[in-house]
Amino acid sequence: MYRQELSGLIKLALPLVLAHLAQNTISFVDTLMAGRLGNDAIAGIALGSTTFYLVIFVISGVLFGVSPIVAQAQGANNEAKISCVLRQAFLLSFWLVIPSWLLLYNAEHLFRWMEQPADVAKQSGDYLKAISWGLFPAFIFLSIRSALESLADTRPILIISLLNVLVNIVANEIFMFGRFGFPKMGLVGTGYASAFVMWCACLSSISYMRWKYRHLSIFKFDRIFSPESRRQMWELIKVGVPIGMTIGFETSMFSASAFAMGWFGKEALAAHQIALQTASIAFMVPLGISIGTSVRVGQAIGANQVTRAKIVGYLGIAVSGAIMLVSGLCFIFIPSRIIGLYLDLNEPQNAVVIAQATSFLLVASAFGVFDGIQVGGSMALRGMKDTRAAMLLTLLAYWGFGVTSGAFCAFGLGWGGIGLWYGLTIGLGVAAVILLRRFASHFAAQ
Repeated sequence: MYRQELSGLIKLALPLVLAHLAQNTISFVDTLMAGRLGNDAIAGIALGSTTFYLVIFVISGVLFGVSPIVAQAQGANNEAKISCVLRQAFLLSFWLVIPSWLLLYNAEHLFRWMEQPADVAKQSGDYLKAISWGLFPAFIFLSIRSALESLADTRPILIISLLNVLVNIVANEIFMFGRFGFPKMGLVGTGYASAFVMWCACLSSISYMRWKYRHLSIFKFDRIFSPESRRQMWELIKVGVPIGMTIGFETSMFSASAFAMGWFGKEALAAHQIALQTASIAFMVPLGISIGTSVRVGQAIGANQVTRAKIVGYLGIAVSGAIMLVSGLCFIFIPSRIIGLYLDLNEPQNAVVIAQATSFLLVASAFGVFDGIQVGGSMALRGMKDTRAAMLLTLLAYWGFGVTSGAFCAFGLGWGGIGLWYGLTIGLGVAAVILLRRFASHFAAQ
């Protein structure tokens, strides 16, 4: 049974892994191309992208509630519920855009208040104003992607994500460097390119849903305010808000480290972006595995197959941790090759950034393993709709341990930027332990 479930998990998760790798490649490409503009641009995109994804995950995180609801509805063969929850997610997306846009459009004031380097704050603020035009399509695509993942229809997600990478490279070249008669906009052009990619992804996913799932009548909104729709909206909020808060606690821990890193100078912030971007790429593999775990756990629970849910959950957690162990060895033994992708190793002006990025990658080799285990545990719990407990546990781990220990190491002990990375490792380590224990508690009576 273990071999059968592992095979099923890998079959479902492989397109998700590739899709998330492709999605993260967009951020990777942005960082690489920003490197052509200099260290200041890398620091600017570090601050800007960190803020963007913090806002995305905290405010729109409720939309991740679509995934476990659809997975369990699929397990119970309830198509009416699938279409209803998607319509409510579209409606919720419209309202979530307003606070998100206001935050991003005024982010420069926040950066200056937090005493970030003035030129970095200006570049990051302008970048966020540009990318904010992609918020609404990003929310719609997030809703559709979550539904498709739970329906085990992952191929279109992969295709759209791969096409997005190509579109992003071309759009960056046009807007950043002023090709085909467009003005040269630098880092701001990266923001407009990303917004354009988000619109392409949104329209592509809508077209696919209208073609493949027209029998679900997802885009018929005549009953969107019916009593049943209001009940579904409440379930989406009830399940999704804790998921969004859980993701928000983790994302905000990384955001806090980026903001604090800015106090150690532009070189430290650029090194942080290089190391974190590299770790993020590696993390896409266990993330895809874990999403597949969440889907299969949810389907098993929906079909009242508790033992199968237990097996799938533990398999997903184990595979996720093992994959990050392998990537961590790469961070230890070939850091210069990794950093050389972003910066010219022979340029004397890059020496400080290279040295700091090397030390950050060494710590990332440890936290990556914890990150793989905690995302596996978190997603397994999400498949069971056990989202409130996960929210509280991650708050304790990420802020009670991660942020506080990072601040103590960086400022109390005077270790600087590397101290912030130790804090990230501690936070993820605590999360891995307590989420794993929480998942095990569901089956303690068996």
